[in-house]
Amino acid sequence: MKTLLVVYSYHHLNTQKVADVFARVLDAEIVTPQHANPSGLEGYDLVGFGAGIDSGKHYKPLLDFADQLPNVNGKKAFIFSTSGVSNTKYKTKIHTSLREKLQTKGYTIVDEFNCHGFNTNSFLKHIGGMNKGRPNQEDLQKAETFAQNLKHPL
Repeated sequence: MKTLLVVYSYHHLNTQKVADVFARVLDAEIVTPQHANPSGLEGYDLVGFGAGIDSGKHYKPLLDFADQLPNVNGKKAFIFSTSGVSNTKYKTKIHTSLREKLQTKGYTIVDEFNCHGFNTNSFLKHIGGMNKGRPNQEDLQKAETFAQNLKHPL
């Protein structure tokens, strides 16, 4: 299965750490939205779209990239993120913008992943941030299990 990961991770590289695990397990290439060709995704069987979360949605460069994608017919994709808050209900909410953009373009979302990331945004920088050391080894193990399930769906 030929896999591409389109990843925007810059602040603490939280999402990059998760993407690196996915890339290892899935033997995937990683590109940034700035260096990816929106029409070049047709050569991949699975595309992962990931970024940190800012104000309740993926960072703007990834959302802008999704807007530039050509229409496809059921291409498989997955969404991932790191964020200050992490739980199933929150993941569903924060992934909404990207999920809707991808589905409108014809992508089939096969799964979604989110875990905590170290956060020093806004006032948090004055108190040392939150989730220091995240994603941690347990988060990265969950990322590995997630990727294995993408590779070998149940």
